[in-house]
This record gives sequence, C-alpha cells and structure tokens, in this order.
Amino acid sequence: MIQVAIMGHGVVGCGVAELLQHNAAVIAGKAGEELKIAKILDLRDFPELPYAELFTHRFEDIVENPEIQIVVETMGGLHPAYDYVKACLDAGKSVVTSNKELVAQKGDELLALAKAHKQNFLFEASVGGGIPILRPLDQCLSANRIQRIAGILNGTTNFMLTEMIENGLSFDEALADAQNRGYAERDPSADVDGLDACRKICILASLAFGNHVYPDEVHTEGIRDITLTDVRCAEAAGGVIKLIGLAAREDEHIRTLVAPMVVKKDNMLSHIGGVFNGVLVTGDAVGDTLFYGRGAGKEPTASAVVADVIDAAKHLGRSKYLHWDKHIPGLVADYQALPMAYMVRLAGETREAAAAAATAAYEDITPISADIADNEFVCITPELSESDFEDKTALLKGVTLVSRIRLL
Repeated sequence: MIQVAIMGHGVVGCGVAELLQHNAAVIAGKAGEELKIAKILDLRDFPELPYAELFTHRFEDIVENPEIQIVVETMGGLHPAYDYVKACLDAGKSVVTSNKELVAQKGDELLALAKAHKQNFLFEASVGGGIPILRPLDQCLSANRIQRIAGILNGTTNFMLTEMIENGLSFDEALADAQNRGYAERDPSADVDGLDACRKICILASLAFGNHVYPDEVHTEGIRDITLTDVRCAEAAGGVIKLIGLAAREDEHIRTLVAPMVVKKDNMLSHIGGVFNGVLVTGDAVGDTLFYGRGAGKEPTASAVVADVIDAAKHLGRSKYLHWDKHIPGLVADYQALPMAYMVRLAGETREAAAAAATAAYEDITPISADIADNEFVCITPELSESDFEDKTALLKGVTLVSRIRLL
C-alpha cells in the first residue's frame, strides 16, 4: 500500500480526494498497488465529510511522516506551496501538482531537486486541466524538433469570447455571465489579463524547447479591450478572436507572447468554443497535432492529477523522463521580431480618407467589408514585425488607430 497526502482541499483537491476513493479499485489496478489517502492539509475543517478524520492543519504531519511517499499539492500560488513542495522533495517524497504558477516560476529548480533525490515532480494538470498534453509533448513527439506551439489555454476567456461571437454579448456582459456560471473569479484579472495563459505557455515552451522560460519574459496582453465591433470585423475577415499563447522556435531562440488574435476559420483552433481549450503543436516531422478538451474544472483536473499520482506510484525511487534545464539568458528573444499580419481599424474624417491613409502607411493591404462606423476603415496588413508595424503606423496621417489585433 502506498500512502498519499493532499495539500489543499479546494475545488481540485476535493476532486482528487473523491476520485482516489471512488475509483480506488481501478486506480490500484493501474498503479499495481493500493493508494490510500493518509492526510489532507487545509486551514479549514470539514466535519461533514466522510473522510473528516484525515484533515490536519500541520504541514509537519505530512513532511515528517516517512510512510507518506507521494504528496499532491493543490493549494495554488507560490507561497507556501513552493516551500512545502521543496521540503517534501527534500524529504524523499514524490510530488504531483496542478499549480501552474509554481511550475512556471520554479519548475527547473523543482525538477532538478526531484532528480537529485530520485523522486518525481509531475504536473500534467498544470496545463490544460484534463487534456493530456505534457506527456505526449515529452514522449510521443520526442522525435520532433518542435517548431511552434499555439494554444487557447484559458477556458474563462474562451467562454467569454465565444459569448461575444455567438450571442453578441459585450465584454462586461460576457464577464458577468462567466462569473454567474462559476467560470470566472470575482477578481478575473488572472484570466482576462492573460496571466493564466502566460504561465501555461511558459510550461509548454520550457518542455518543448528544453530550457526554463519565465513568465516575465513573455509579452502578455489580455482581452479587456476587445469590443463587439472587433468581433464583427474578425468575422468579416473570415476568422474569430481568441486569446492565444504562442511560442515559436527561430534558429536557436524562442519568441513568445500571449495576446488576442484573429484566428482564420481554416485553422483548427478557430472551432474551439466555450470553456474548452486547444493546443496546436507543430513538429518538423509530424506537422500539426491538436490537443483538445476541458481545460479546467474539478473532475477533468482531478483526472490529470490522479494519473500523475499513479505514474509516481509506478516509479517510486527513480526519476522519470520529464525534465528541462535551467534558464538561459537571451534564449527568449524579442517577440517584436515575429512576423505577423494585423487587423487594423482606423477612424478618419471619412471612410475614404481612412482607407487612403492605410494604403499610404501599410501599402499592400486587404480591405475588409464590415459593419463599422461610416468614418471607419478596417483592413489586414501584410506580415510585418512589430517594430515595422509601429514604424508604419507612425506614418498615418489624419486618422486615429482605433484597434489593432494580430492574426495567428
């Protein structure tokens, strides 16, 4: 029998506890041994639960117990999660986490520590909830030189944008709907400002390209400024707006960013709606592969966590394959050199004046016929680096740049 501890009994931690108990026989068959919950760490008490006697307020009851071999961290945030996970690895315990912030900030250090102690630090649930993505990326695609990863990595913003696209809701209305349904927090900043997607693309880039990528290296924009007019313009251009996390290899460098982008309808990511996530991975041998599913939620995330627990149980005392090396300064290059086309909306005295200014500044444009104000003009620019786009935008005369959205 292998004893397991859970740190944090929130939505995910509760799901993990329930799944370990409800599917105990199936899990034991997969792991080759019975897995038993020994302790659950939380500041709160849950006397109404059938496993109430498992709760403790003391971290020492977990880290100092030599019978506990696997620890699940579902607390979230950096502190005290980082200190607790580090202490568990130092104590010779394997750790499984769903904590994307922890992995994005400290993944290289914790992976190295686990390897030094011949234990495992596993985090499939930190990206894409229940979607299997990290193992396939690390194993099934290991023969490939990964060229690019583009993903819809946040279910909250994807739900909101879907509501704007399909039901004509404004940003504020879509956010209120997401909050009412429990998809968005009272403070939605981590989702709508792109921070959640940023952490996830860091984890994917670190694993795909082999060295740690920190969140502060990733240019990050959210969806707060997206309007229904932008949505209509994207539709007229043959696409939809999605919040995209992008990491691309360029020679020996990586370029990364998170931003709303117009995704053309011939791209598989354009069809992913609601709270679903999708990750499009391009390898030099395999081409495009799409990973799709529910990116969050109690049951899907618990499913991924428990799969890692089973994996850890099958590899006690020996480190697995999952690994990346330390950060290399300069590996992540300036995102502004990425060549991208832009959907540009301009306002002038007349639509004709705005069109003339756009043609003069950006030259080879593609006009878009959309439902916009009479004095506005919308078009697609040719592919430009961000710096070239800014230089050309500075040449605009007599018009105002209302919005600009990149094309994936």
